[in-house]
Amino acid sequence: MTPSAPASTPIRALIAEDEPILAATLAATLRRLWPDLDIAGTAPNGVAAVQQALELRPDILFLDIKMPGQSGLEAAQELAERWDGARPFPQIVFVTAYDDYAVQAFEQAAVDYVMKPVSDARLARTVERLKARMAPAPEQAGDDGLARLVEQMRALLPEAGAPAERLTVIRAAVGNIVRMIPVQDVAYFQALDKYVTVAGADGDALIRLSLKDLLPQLAPDQFRQISRGAIVNLRHVASASRDDAGKLTLHLRDRADTLRVSPLFAHFFRQM
Repeated sequence: MTPSAPASTPIRALIAEDEPILAATLAATLRRLWPDLDIAGTAPNGVAAVQQALELRPDILFLDIKMPGQSGLEAAQELAERWDGARPFPQIVFVTAYDDYAVQAFEQAAVDYVMKPVSDARLARTVERLKARMAPAPEQAGDDGLARLVEQMRALLPEAGAPAERLTVIRAAVGNIVRMIPVQDVAYFQALDKYVTVAGADGDALIRLSLKDLLPQLAPDQFRQISRGAIVNLRHVASASRDDAGKLTLHLRDRADTLRVSPLFAHFFRQM
């Protein structure tokens, strides 16, 4: 008797949605439209979505855009920074109730989106698109998924507006002392809980200013955001190196520590 061929591994999906009824409805509709799809789990917010995605390593991730704690866009960006290992990056499908600029960016990029309330007809088109994208070679599709996500997230970066007043001095705390640090002496800024670390050749200090508010006040030809949580002073970058997985690391002139560059911002350092 000829032995039967081993069953193929089912495609796994993770749903991130803060409304339990909507999450259950999406899962039920997916099971009806794609019976072979394995719904590996659901996450109630973006933070949980990242944690579960790193644990479960799904092939597809349905991300609600607006969630408490961390948005779907922020969750996707964090996953792009933290994803490693042999499993390919998941295909991302954004779910949104807002037909605004984000939808236009999704249409220009290749990552799919679904508008709320989710209709069977629209979700069926998403299912067919996912099947077609993943059919030839899962590894290739997954790698392509990360590249497509990076392309899309770049499209969503805010465009430069009118220049803000540039900072020349940073007032930062070191214990009970307030230091006046010239901006050009700062090697990088790094988010740390409720504070931002100001890292310089003479040591570190803390400020209560978010990176989002800080970045417009820095000269764009000198400072670059390199991840969700870090901005680097290009004048303090000595070199950039890539590891075997293609991840980019910056080496600084006056400090021994190194900085990891998110795929979203790696194109700034292609010539290094």
